[in-house]
Amino acid sequence: MAAASKTSLSRVDATDDIETRILDGALIRFQKVGVKKTTVEDIAREAGVDRVTVYRRMGSRDDLVQAVVNREVGAVLEEISAIPERHDALADLVADMFVTVITRWRTNPLVERMLSVEPERVVMKLTADGGTTFAMSVTATAAALDRAVARGLLEPAPDMLTRAEIVCRVVHSMVLAPEGAVRLHTEAELSDFARTYLTPIVAG
Repeated sequence: MAAASKTSLSRVDATDDIETRILDGALIRFQKVGVKKTTVEDIAREAGVDRVTVYRRMGSRDDLVQAVVNREVGAVLEEISAIPERHDALADLVADMFVTVITRWRTNPLVERMLSVEPERVVMKLTADGGTTFAMSVTATAAALDRAVARGLLEPAPDMLTRAEIVCRVVHSMVLAPEGAVRLHTEAELSDFARTYLTPIVAG
């Protein structure tokens, strides 16, 4: 039984390794030339696998784009999950979360590349095709707020998920339309905005 378990685990590890290599390869190609100029063959070559393996493991190029975007978003949301433990005041927590998400978005090499060569694809991934990533963001934000409740920074409320979604919609809007009447270029400006306008939404 022990030998069988080790074999099973090694197969899972091998599968994870192949998929990670494919996603890494796709990310490298997307950052270098954008999605439009990247083929599945390019990704396979970058990952050190054949084209059939890419299709079998990950699907089409569009499926790969979504998988890469989900992984990038997931990495930021994992970072968000640790933020509640760092603060003893709700305003500090909300500001840290907001600044982290916006700055990670602005400095992500994939996002920078896609915005420069394929802005229409970014818009599609955040609107018509963005249901999955938006749902991930709302769930992660709600979980962070639940941690704030558990730590006594926020009163429990039945509409916490709604509050999380409202905050995420504000962030979503600022990602899609970063320039507006309100100047939010520096981390200090982002922090002040979050403390003034987002904390009251979260507090209810």
